Amino acid sequence: MADLIIIAYPDLATAEAARAKLIELQKEYLIEIGDAVVAERQPDGAVKLHQLINTTAAGAAGGALWGTLIGLLFLNPLLGAAAGAAGGAISGYLTDVGIDDKFLKDAAAALTPGQAALCVLVRKVTADKVLPAMAHFGGTVLRTNLTTEQEGKLRDALKAG
Repeated sequence: MADLIIIAYPDLATAEAARAKLIELQKEYLIEIGDAVVAERQPDGAVKLHQLINTTAAGAAGGALWGTLIGLLFLNPLLGAAAGAAGGAISGYLTDVGIDDKFLKDAAAALTPGQAALCVLVRKVTADKVLPAMAHFGGTVLRTNLTTEQEGKLRDALKAG
């Protein structure tokens, strides 16, 4: 089972730096992340999500490849690539992987304008190594599905930073 952790930071730069550190820790096999999204509360009150993976671009690239291959069969690879890219982009735009976007926007509604939250779906973690590495970013725990004891350890580690 994966754990969901949402931590609020004073600004977008801090949240992005925290996400970059988590990705670095994942490369060291200390944490396995299912998704890591930064939700930013903009000055006008809207919530903007900074996804880890751009599904629209990925869909367009995949669609262009398949469109080119199918276009070769009909002796028009350029038309096939264009049609495939358009279809792939639409498909990618409508695809939601990881944490549900509506849930993230609802959770980020608690932020004040200018604040940002790091929303992480954690599959596995070596907590005694990851918590000290993340503590210096500080932050405030908004939501988790951790046990009360685990959440308390997380809050203590963030306060210590």
